[in-house]
Amino acid sequence: MDKQRNYKLITLIAVAFVAVLMISNIASTKILNLWFFTFDGGTILFPLSYIFGDVMTEVYGYRQSRKIIWMGFGAIFLMAAVIMIVGRLPSATNRPYQQDYQHILWLTPRIVLASLIAYFAWEFSNSYILAKIKIWMKGKKLRVRTIWSTLVGELFDTVIFIMIAFSGVFSTDMVIAIMVSNYIFKVGVEVLFTPLTYVIIHKLKKIEHEDYYDYDTNFNPLKIE
Repeated sequence: MDKQRNYKLITLIAVAFVAVLMISNIASTKILNLWFFTFDGGTILFPLSYIFGDVMTEVYGYRQSRKIIWMGFGAIFLMAAVIMIVGRLPSATNRPYQQDYQHILWLTPRIVLASLIAYFAWEFSNSYILAKIKIWMKGKKLRVRTIWSTLVGELFDTVIFIMIAFSGVFSTDMVIAIMVSNYIFKVGVEVLFTPLTYVIIHKLKKIEHEDYYDYDTNFNPLKIE
């Protein structure tokens, strides 16, 4: 890939991807009951990050996706650090909402820690599987690679995130219920939005004049270039 190539929409996609990650982490402090699902609030928005991940890898390739993945990692790490620092600093004497801040956001650093570890496992496994299947199938059957990469990536993400974020906070039964609900809900959203993902990918390939194949890519997730 030409390293100097300027893509038209990759910056917009990167910003939207990072925004979804950050908003989802804050929203995850609330546990919801919706129909027969029990899940953290971030799950409502978080499946969009899988769609972004599929789009980025499919169009721009693993190497470009890796850069954006690390941008997201840095952004949510910074968010957690600031929330913790602000929580520790003394509140103004005429500001009576310190306890509210603690109750709502104090769980966020733990959630972000869980999210960072799960995010690392999920995003790189998702991108790796999608990129490899694309090569094996010579770019055919997009549905196969998006769904299989999602099934594996979301399994990693859900199990790791729920175990770290909520073990010891909620009962074992509640943790299992959240885990199962999260996985079913996120996979369901991804499958439901597959036709939209197709449309976005095909339009983006035309706009960017790119359909990258990772034949010579170094898949080391720690290598940033």
